[in-house]
Amino acid sequence: MERYENRNLTMLTDFYELTMAGGYFENGLKDKIAYFDMFYRRNPDNGGYAIMAGVEQAVRYLQNLRFTDDDVEYLRKKGIFSNEFLDYIRSFRFSCDVWMVPEGTPIFPGEPIVTVRGPVIQAQFVETMILLCINHQCLIATKASRIARAADGRAVMEFGSRRAQGCDAAFYGARATYIGGCVGTACTIADREMGIPALGTMAHSWVQMFDSEEEAFRSYARLYPASCTLLVDTYNVLRSGIPNAIKIFNEELLPRGYRPAGIRIDSGDITYLSKKARKMLDDAGFPDCKICASNSLDEYIIKDMLLQGARVDSFGVGERLITSSSEPMFGGVYKLVAVEDSDGTITPKIKISENVEKITTPCFKKLYRLYDKDTNKAIADVITVADETIDDTQPYELFDPEHTWKRKTVDNYIAVELRKQYFKNGELCQELPPLANIRNYCKAGLNTLWDEVKRFENPHTYYVDLSKKLWDIKHSLLEQSKK
Repeated sequence: MERYENRNLTMLTDFYELTMAGGYFENGLKDKIAYFDMFYRRNPDNGGYAIMAGVEQAVRYLQNLRFTDDDVEYLRKKGIFSNEFLDYIRSFRFSCDVWMVPEGTPIFPGEPIVTVRGPVIQAQFVETMILLCINHQCLIATKASRIARAADGRAVMEFGSRRAQGCDAAFYGARATYIGGCVGTACTIADREMGIPALGTMAHSWVQMFDSEEEAFRSYARLYPASCTLLVDTYNVLRSGIPNAIKIFNEELLPRGYRPAGIRIDSGDITYLSKKARKMLDDAGFPDCKICASNSLDEYIIKDMLLQGARVDSFGVGERLITSSSEPMFGGVYKLVAVEDSDGTITPKIKISENVEKITTPCFKKLYRLYDKDTNKAIADVITVADETIDDTQPYELFDPEHTWKRKTVDNYIAVELRKQYFKNGELCQELPPLANIRNYCKAGLNTLWDEVKRFENPHTYYVDLSKKLWDIKHSLLEQSKK
């Protein structure tokens, strides 16, 4: 099987990327340098933050970007592209500079989480796949983070492969859930390819295949004594499932020197059943036997279950996680923000709309996060023009870009530039960290956010401010548009 990361997905693009490329070429703009930003406008589920993910897949796509002979022949048959343009793309080599926020970083609306600088044909062409990679995994990683926080330290396993929208959604969705805080996945190929722990026990069909529930449990315990977790709700959790599980633990595991790993409840009133099951297991001498809950869970159900006293040690979460069913679209966009002349002069570009949130922020930019030195909590993010540097030895005045009278001067802070350069002249220049490191980085980043920002309901708005210089440029362009 061809490994996922080595596929050439150059033609996975919107057709208008190609028609625009042809147009730029014919109008003598193929070497014109352009700057494009990816950003998003609203957090999923009306939450207070999102999680950056999908960077590695965007990187692999850009590394493999090339047109094959079959691609060129397909475009020739469309009958709308010149031979000169087809010759150009035949020898196409990606040569852009790319900056991105590292995976696992908490991110916020309006921030340039990706910037691509390079010849406009190239910088424009990569729009579709950059959005596809980043949008999907940001969405799922954010949902996983919310669910993991609702579990309050209890393990969350991703069980959604069969409900994902296609093979890639299952595979990369598993990756995103691991970044967001899940401990493992049911998706076996994600373990083989990426090292995400593959987890799982049995389905109800296993129990139904035997003449009795007891026989099904006994057979499984004999096969997997060191990791024996039994699904106890095929028939009746309290009248047969738990009693049969206890019997098998005593007869098959203890005599061979093993302790039970757990039981799983997949239906019914899990809060009630888990309380009863916990008492039955404790009374039988198995206080160490864990209880896993599954069955259409999400962060709200998990939170309510725990508030109601559910005795659950871990959660298996499927379709509502892998599809982010409550908010199935991330909504990142990719917009032109500047062009560069041959002498290096950068001219800002702005998109204007009557819908205020769709007005873009122009210029080639930097993104800073300010941290309080005493608490290590994030104070605010600041977007600046690329030639600006925030000097954290000096006080810095923050102001709301929309309500400029809201101002705050901060001191005793550390200013950290969030984005890293991943490509220089088309060559990868940034080491990609192991997935486990990204997961740990995400956890540490979330710890820098105040709890108020992480609330599920009516979270505090985390401020993303513009520097005075950037604000002035943006509003100057807005004023010019009125003339």
